[in-house]
Amino acid sequence: MSDIKKQFEKAIKDVTKAKTEPSNELKLRLYAHFKQGTEGDVAGDKPGFTDIRGRAKYDAWAKIKGLTKDDAMKAYTKLVERVLRDDE
Repeated sequence: MSDIKKQFEKAIKDVTKAKTEPSNELKLRLYAHFKQGTEGDVAGDKPGFTDIRGRAKYDAWAKIKGLTKDDAMKAYTKLVERVLRDDE
């Protein structure tokens, strides 16, 4: 397993230890980078306008389309470090 993948998996566990909840914007960025790192580019139809939450998640993920899985994992790890640092 690569170092990037190990750090990514550690970050996935660590983010749940945050004492304060990240902002909605940061949560969307975490979601998008997690999905890009695990699944790659967004696929499927964009949720309808009545599904505000689903649409926001889809849009956040679509914004980073084309980012490699490794780069998405690195970005996710850095975002989690930010969440934990802001938590102190």
